[in-house]
Amino acid sequence: MSETPQKRLYIKTYGCQMNVYDSERMADVLRPLGYGIVDEPEGADLVVLNTCHIREKATEKVYSELGYIKQMKTRKAQAGGTMTIAVAGCVAQAEGKEIMHRQPAVDLVVGPQAYHQLPELIARAHRATGERLSADFAADEKFDALPAERQVNGVTAFLTVQEGCDKFCTFCVVPYTRGGEWSRPPEQIEDEAKRLADQGVREVTLLGQNVNAYDGGGYTLARLVRRLARIPGLDRIRYTTSHPRDMGDDLIAAHAELPELMPYLHLPVQAGSDKILKAMNRDHTAESYVRLIEKIRAGRPDIAMSGDFIVGFPGERDGDFEKTLELVREVGFASAFSFKYSRRPGTPASAMPGQVDEAVKAERLDRLNALLDEQQKAFNALQVGKVMPVLFEKKGRNPGQIVGRSPYLQAVHAVGSEDLLGQIVPVRIESSAKMSLGGVLDSHAIPEPA
Repeated sequence: MSETPQKRLYIKTYGCQMNVYDSERMADVLRPLGYGIVDEPEGADLVVLNTCHIREKATEKVYSELGYIKQMKTRKAQAGGTMTIAVAGCVAQAEGKEIMHRQPAVDLVVGPQAYHQLPELIARAHRATGERLSADFAADEKFDALPAERQVNGVTAFLTVQEGCDKFCTFCVVPYTRGGEWSRPPEQIEDEAKRLADQGVREVTLLGQNVNAYDGGGYTLARLVRRLARIPGLDRIRYTTSHPRDMGDDLIAAHAELPELMPYLHLPVQAGSDKILKAMNRDHTAESYVRLIEKIRAGRPDIAMSGDFIVGFPGERDGDFEKTLELVREVGFASAFSFKYSRRPGTPASAMPGQVDEAVKAERLDRLNALLDEQQKAFNALQVGKVMPVLFEKKGRNPGQIVGRSPYLQAVHAVGSEDLLGQIVPVRIESSAKMSLGGVLDSHAIPEPA
């Protein structure tokens, strides 16, 4: 009997690391059905757009992409084939019916808590039963239904431990698209982490919309990290994204005590003006954020801080923006993500008075980025002359070059054998740029603690 040809699956991922994880798990769910990943949508049997709803432009990009894919679907149909188009993720959750209305070529819509239902939905779509929309918040059902085995490529991997958010920041759609906070059981997470380590993964990044709010049957994130740190072969642990109000003393202590927990913390602040923070419903002040950073650094002096910033939030005046710049100067960030405020339909901020002119937003963002870039370059320059443990992940662009990550998540380039891929090797840093470091292997040196 001849073997059934493998079906071609194309997944395009938008947005955050959690979407990257979800896309990998969609591929796992569909693999038993004969679907194999391809790099281009042209000619694919199934196209999945795993969407992000954080910013309006990202949403519109999805609709633009659907227009191109519709043309591919038509061409394939004219050649006698079929293409199934699925929209997954947060846009699917928030705008499921609108997607169907705006783009009838879409065969099914799957919310972020329902992608484990993809095989069933695809079968129903093929049987033309009319069931095209699935967008619920049964996170426990989703994780229970996912295949135990994951296929990963490389020595680093994402691992979702928590989903949803109860904070209701006025600019954010996550509580509406991902639902309330829900944490996976620690046993389930540990089992997945062990299987990743068995496949050669040396570093995991624990994911959650509000990851440090993790609450798994009495386990805090700190306790979970300590449990995972005991897994043989799992040498590095990171987590993202956090909220200042959930940065407990036990997690601060874990940063001070666990060498497996990398000295890099992404802790969004969003603004430096207490007036704007209150309007955002952030439930912290600029002063409390700065004092929290001081407390974290007292336990781990070498920790690198990363943050998120929104400029041009409704009601933000020049003085409010200047306070954001003051906070950046006081804290000092090794890296950061900054954005112009974007109105998201249905969020409280979208209806607030005092919407800021786009030109003003752009000017403020340029000024903020200039300061953040200056700090990032300065932080990277401080690494020159140090010996750092680097986890090498892949070949570089140049012959003989390999690329890895420092404990601070910087890309590090060095000349070395491909045999070093997957290993943590001491590297003496000799040069720095905004986004990367360059160095030479220093196998005789003792790396600084990570």
